[in-house]
Amino acid sequence: MNPVHLLVVTAVEAERDAVAQGLGPTAAVGCGDLPGREMLRIVRATTTPAARTTRTAARRPSPVPRQPLSIDLVAGGVGPAAAAAAADAALTVAAVQGNPYHLVISAGIAAGFAPIADIGSVVVADRVIAADLGCETLDGFLSADSLGFGVSEHLCAPHLSAVAARVLGAVHAPVLTVSTVTGTAERAQDLRKRHGAAAEATEGFGVAAAAAVHGVPLLELRTIANTVGPRDRASWRVPDALAALKDAFAVLNNFFARGAPPPYT
Repeated sequence: MNPVHLLVVTAVEAERDAVAQGLGPTAAVGCGDLPGREMLRIVRATTTPAARTTRTAARRPSPVPRQPLSIDLVAGGVGPAAAAAAADAALTVAAVQGNPYHLVISAGIAAGFAPIADIGSVVVADRVIAADLGCETLDGFLSADSLGFGVSEHLCAPHLSAVAARVLGAVHAPVLTVSTVTGTAERAQDLRKRHGAAAEATEGFGVAAAAAVHGVPLLELRTIANTVGPRDRASWRVPDALAALKDAFAVLNNFFARGAPPPYT
């Protein structure tokens, strides 16, 4: 049985390490395949039933067969450009080596749009939107695709994202990618009205663009540390959001290992 090969791209090492802890107890090891970035790899083999005596066979259940997983983790940097560069480099190396990824996951903490995604909640994107890619006009914002300049959103794998959201008890809604984080109530209201999104982050669209070029399905998973709007650092719950990220990937680890083989749609 060939391993499912997954790539997880975060912005910073704290997020990457939370993901790795959730995927434990197998320790992540350094992988030197990715130039310019430190990549960690977690390999989980198929469960092989241990030899059992007649005395123990009746009372010890057989281990549940598990899909082998090979999961690469990279902290690509903050912002869509850094995330796209890191994701594309990893995708290219894997393809050249003849071991392409089955799925790319953009993951990390984010700000949530209340009341859709409150602090502490989990969001799985149904699509990723570049919310500030376009132009401002006297009549409002025009997206890049409405101007005829490429695309401003990418769909996540529809079936997989819906199932993952259900398994995680997560909100399933758009996640915005911005280069300038929202800091006013007015902009938060405008974005909420325009997109009906659950969360705002800074990397997903970059990862999505790289995945689209390589034809690899995408997920984006975010845990909510604060609310989109005026910056009130006293209300931020970053450690709690990182703990929620760890817990979410512990659930996804079993989800992929026990019954979610590729191809992912």
